[in-house]
Amino acid sequence: MTLGIIGGTKLSTTLGNKYLSRGLGVVFGVREEFAPKQIEWKILKMQEDKVFGYCQAMEKADMVLVCCENEFLPLVCECLEQYKDSGKIIIDCTNGQYKPELGCNTCYIQKTTGYKKLFKAFNNLGLDYPNSDPLELVKETYFCGDPGEDKLKVKKLIELVGFKAIDAGKLENAPLLEAFYHLRKQISQQKQENIDYHFKLMSV
Repeated sequence: MTLGIIGGTKLSTTLGNKYLSRGLGVVFGVREEFAPKQIEWKILKMQEDKVFGYCQAMEKADMVLVCCENEFLPLVCECLEQYKDSGKIIIDCTNGQYKPELGCNTCYIQKTTGYKKLFKAFNNLGLDYPNSDPLELVKETYFCGDPGEDKLKVKKLIELVGFKAIDAGKLENAPLLEAFYHLRKQISQQKQENIDYHFKLMSV
């Protein structure tokens, strides 16, 4: 199986390297004018079989993780629309802006592309991960999507890199996962400290 990780972000390289270390094939998709600045991206760009354009990476992948900045999401959706009948599994790892009237990114992807095999996961980490968790203490991520064999594949993919996969129900719950992310960011800002806060799920 080949993963396509879309977006020139810290989350992209972090997740990509985790999956590469587990023996999975990984390709990265970036915009045409992307200029690598971080050492991780420079190393990846030196390899001919790792970094491609958005559409090229999706074409090569069986599963696609969307980890791009919001400003590039429309371009990503243009490529996704080409593969809506391909059977590829798409996992949205992003968060919309903190403006409820704009809706969530997952809803935007679904509405724009008509994609059926769409899930949400890893968005609690944020695009700057692991900068938001330098000690890598966060060991769980929430995921949602319609039940079935594909959802089990997403769960196994999450667990493969050491996260506890917490099922948050159907895809219609994606806005709740984004709200969860925004809540922790608001708490971090209110504390006025140069640290991030994260939630941990407990059963009692």
